[in-house]
Parts: sequence; C-alpha cells; structure tokens
Amino acid sequence: MPAADLLITGARVRTLDPARPEATAVAVRGGTIVAVGDAEGLRELKGAGTEHVDLTGATLTPGLTDAHSHPVLGLEMATGVDLTAVRDLDGLRAALAAAPRTEGWVIGWGLDHNAFGDLPVGHTLIDEALGGAPAFIRLYDGHSALASAAALERAGITGPRSFAQRSDIVCDPDGRPTGHLIEHAAMDVLTPFLPRPSLAERRAGLVELLSAMAATGLTGAHVMDLGDGSVPDLLAAVEDDTDLPVRLRLAPWCMPGVDKEGLEEMVRLQSRAGRQWRVGGVKFFMDGTVEGGTAWLEHADCHDQGTEAFWPDPAAYTEAVAHLHRAGVRTATHAIGDAAVRHVLDTVESLGESGRLRHRVEHIESIPHEVAERFVRLGVIASMQPTHTAYTRADHTDAWSRRLGDERAARAWRCRDLRDAGAYLALGSDWPIAHYDIRQVLATARLRRLPGAYDTEPVAPEQALTGLMALEGCTSHAAVAAGEQEVAGRIAPGFRADLTAFGLDPVDAPADELGEAPVRLTVAAGRVVHRG
Repeated sequence: MPAADLLITGARVRTLDPARPEATAVAVRGGTIVAVGDAEGLRELKGAGTEHVDLTGATLTPGLTDAHSHPVLGLEMATGVDLTAVRDLDGLRAALAAAPRTEGWVIGWGLDHNAFGDLPVGHTLIDEALGGAPAFIRLYDGHSALASAAALERAGITGPRSFAQRSDIVCDPDGRPTGHLIEHAAMDVLTPFLPRPSLAERRAGLVELLSAMAATGLTGAHVMDLGDGSVPDLLAAVEDDTDLPVRLRLAPWCMPGVDKEGLEEMVRLQSRAGRQWRVGGVKFFMDGTVEGGTAWLEHADCHDQGTEAFWPDPAAYTEAVAHLHRAGVRTATHAIGDAAVRHVLDTVESLGESGRLRHRVEHIESIPHEVAERFVRLGVIASMQPTHTAYTRADHTDAWSRRLGDERAARAWRCRDLRDAGAYLALGSDWPIAHYDIRQVLATARLRRLPGAYDTEPVAPEQALTGLMALEGCTSHAAVAAGEQEVAGRIAPGFRADLTAFGLDPVDAPADELGEAPVRLTVAAGRVVHRG
C-alpha cells in the first residue's frame, strides 16, 4: 500500500464507528482516511514523505462540524461596535456615544433585547447619545434592528410598508416609524445606505474568521445562507489564492413569493462547488423570533402576537418544499414556535417515506412532548443551538420567557427529549448570534449554561446532553443532517480526513473544562489547518 501523507499516533481515538469504537493511530492519504488501528499496525504506511504527528495524551475525534452558522453573511452582520456585553440602556448609550463612525454611520451588532427592560425598542432611546449620526444596530437575534432617526431619514422611511414576507417597520399610533425593524425585508430597506466592506476586505476577513474557527476544532460548517448571491464567487476567489481552513456547505434562502423559475434556480445552484465548499440544500423560514413577536405559535404570546407564519400562505411553503424534494434537494427550515415546527413536520409527512432523513428543522425553541416524537416517526433531523440558552434565564425573567409565559418557557430547547426519543440532533452555534467556538457548543449542551458561568443557573437542566451525545451532535449526527453519513462523521477507512484533537477527552472531561480545552490539532481534508 502506498505511504500515507499524514500519520497520527499516540492519541485516544474516539472513532464513533460501531465496527471499531476506539484506536490509537490513523493514517491519511489524499484527503481520505486509509487506515485506523495502532502505531505498530500502521507502521508500514510511514514513508519518506509522511508527516508523523505524535498526539500522546490527546483525544482524537471526527472533525467537528457547526451544523448552523453564517460565516460569510456574519462578516457583514458582526461589524461595527460589539454590543454583546451591553446589559441596560445606560450601557447602550455609552457604547454608542463612544463608537467609531464608519463613513459617518454608527454600526452596531449583538444587542440583547433584555437591555431595553420593559421599554419598547425605539430610536428615541438612543438619538441623543448619537449626536445626530445615523445608526443601524442589529439585535442579537439577527431578525431585527434599531435604526436612528437620522438613519430613517436617509432611507426615506416615513411610515409603514407592505412586504411579501412577514416583516414590519414598526410605527407608533400616529404612524411614525419607531426605528424598530422586524425581519429581513424591513431591515433590507436600510441595506443600500449602509457602509459595505470591499471585496478584498471580505476575502481577508473570511480567511481570518475560518482560521479562528479551525483553532477551536471546527473542520466544517453548514452555512445557512448564500448572502446576496455573490458568496460562491467570493469563495471561488478565495480558493484562487488559498485553501479554505473549514469545509463549507451552503444553503441559499427561499423566501415567500418565489415562483417556479425561482425554485428551478435553487435547483441549478446545487451544482456550484469548489475544493472545500459546495451548495447543498435550501433554507426556508417558517417564522421569526420570540422576542420580535414573529415566532409562529399555537397560541398568542403575552403581547397578543405570534399567531402568523412568516409565509403569509403556509400552503405555498409546503408546495415549494415538495417541488425541491422532487428535484432531490434537501431543505432546512427555520422554525422556532410550536405552530411553525408543526407545519414543517406536516409538510414532510405529506412527502411520504421518501422524505425520511432528507429535511431538517432549525432552532426548535419550544415544543410540546408529542412533537418530539414526530421527529423520530417522520425521520426529520433536529438542528439546535445550545448556546442560545445564554439569552434566557432559569427564573423566566428574560424577554424570551416573558413573551411565552412559564408553561412554554419551561420546555425550552428540548435537546435531551429529542435524543431520548431517538431523533437525530445536529448541534451548531448560529454565529454571529452566538460565538462560533465549537467547544462552547459542546460544553453548553451538557451544562445548559455557558461554561465558566458558575453564577448562572442552568436553563431546563433536565434537557442536558451527555458528553457522547454532544460530540455526536457535532460529528455523526451533523453528517446525517447533510446526507453525508457515508463519508463523514466517523473515523473509518474511506471517510473524509476531517479530524479534531483535544488536550482532554471531550466526552468524559468536566464540561466547564471543555469550554477552554486546548485544541492540539485540526485537520481538514487531510491538511493540518491548526496546531495547538
């Protein structure tokens, strides 16, 4: 047998391969795992050109995948002043007053709804601190923003508007815009007026970001957008100069109002690919967010909102999914509220047996028990983000919980119920909504709070995953979510050489230690992309 390109020895290898659960050595050639065993058995694969890495004391796992991320769109979303640490209005005003101006604008991101307390989101709360500068501030959920009075004036926003999707330019009783923009179409009204990075800045920023992601142990990401449609060209341009440190699988958005030609374009996009990226699947939205009042709920929230779908005609969503399914295209649907999740499951059920393990639901923030069992019966993959629990509180005093009420807040992010029922559960970060550090995803899935936050009570601790369940969520279950279980998610001959090595065992080590565990090695497509 020809010599290996890469030979890793000394580690405890958690293969997640039922045929051989553990090993101590792995050999890689041409981006593929060619042998798994022990150092003695693989010795003959070491040649003059083989890179030998001794990982004594480390634990090697299949490469970790973030099953829900926005690394390209997020570069634009996470720009300007970082407001993730702001906790109240005084802190917000101070941050905005000190924020740098970009082409005269104040741009901010990551603002927690809880910073407004019981006050409605509005520009009158921040205009004085801005000194007349136009400002566009993205709230942490990515589905809403706050525009200053000067920004509204520049964009010519003087009142409400109608959109094909459930979106809202919030206005006061006199019809004057408050600056609160809810959902994508409303925020997009401002987009043409905002500063935008150059192509060179986007290219450099993407490589820097993906390298930082790889340093946390990530080898792949399911990218839940295609940006403004230019992302494939951006990725191709990056690969003209270098290799992507993280493998990307992208799903373009399918929005309400799409016609047959638009759906066929989604099908054609599936052929776009590069060395380390490809378009694979389509992303839908069935609702918005709880905090924004746009989650589709079976019963209204405390503000008498949340009883409408993002698609004004939910049947049109079902028809669009069926069209793509017939064309062999996988779908992922953002569905937070219980009514939204139910409609997605009803849609997949209408596809019959051919729908099994072809479609997935993203977020699933609050569902009754019987819905969890439907995921298993229908073969629908659940995709959840454990770090989202950081925006809620165990005592239900946060904006999310107060909107839903105690009964629905008590069934927050039912990760363990889904796993115990037998569902496939893929885990991710939803960066930039939460941090991309995959170690935090693994740890929070077990803790139901952020690692190191010892003064924070866990949210619904009975929903905590075991260490093995969490690891599977970022490896073997993530592979199923992408339809790649025959080539990814395990360490076995013939599988992709995507590998992650920690300085501790991510399954057995205390979860709080895992949040900052040393990453000894990250290998993507057989290439070492990070050494710790």
